[in-house]
Amino acid sequence: MKSFTFKQFQIQQSKDVFRVGTDGVLLGALADIEHASSILEVGTGTGLISLMLAQRNPQAGFLGLDINEDAAKLTQLNFEHSPFRTRLKNKFQDFKTFETEDRFDLIVSNPPYFEESGSDKDKIARQTVELNFRQLIIKAAELLSENGMFSVIIPVEAGEVFVSTGKENNLYLNRKVNIKGIENSKAKRLILEFSSQEKEINESDFIIEKSPRQYSDQYLELTKEFHVFK
Repeated sequence: MKSFTFKQFQIQQSKDVFRVGTDGVLLGALADIEHASSILEVGTGTGLISLMLAQRNPQAGFLGLDINEDAAKLTQLNFEHSPFRTRLKNKFQDFKTFETEDRFDLIVSNPPYFEESGSDKDKIARQTVELNFRQLIIKAAELLSENGMFSVIIPVEAGEVFVSTGKENNLYLNRKVNIKGIENSKAKRLILEFSSQEKEINESDFIIEKSPRQYSDQYLELTKEFHVFK
């Protein structure tokens, strides 16, 4: 599989690891990292999200975890060949059994969400087999710093349950971005950000394409520091 070239780094890809996709790009570009100095990514895949966040926040240190050994190796390769290598660490690790004394200012994840799939790659990366939403939320709540943020991108259908499960674990929705694939369509994804503080929810819409295969001005502006558009 071909590598994916961004302006400041390159992503090597593999047929055994879920490749670079729009969901990861959006979370990497939209997650709130302004006050984060320690960031944990759950389920790194290729390492894309951490690399984007490292570009956006030159002071932050990163730890990535992935239960898929092939993904962990690929992430490590991409981390080592990036200009941010000294701030990026990676582990082959199941998040459910991850133990650390550290607490994180931001925990970010593009979590598994498809219930069924034929391939082993998709089974781990895109199903709720290895890590379901409840497990993800409970563990994230445990590992967040006092003022930490938990940021995810999920299907819109899962939003209500995700938010209520967060509340059960003292994580309150602070920000919601409704992601629409094309103008005048219904939202298909949500970026949700939680903290331990109840606040007025900052809600906005984001449109990826203004017409089929034509990126919106909003998307072009958001990703201009990352994408190499021909």
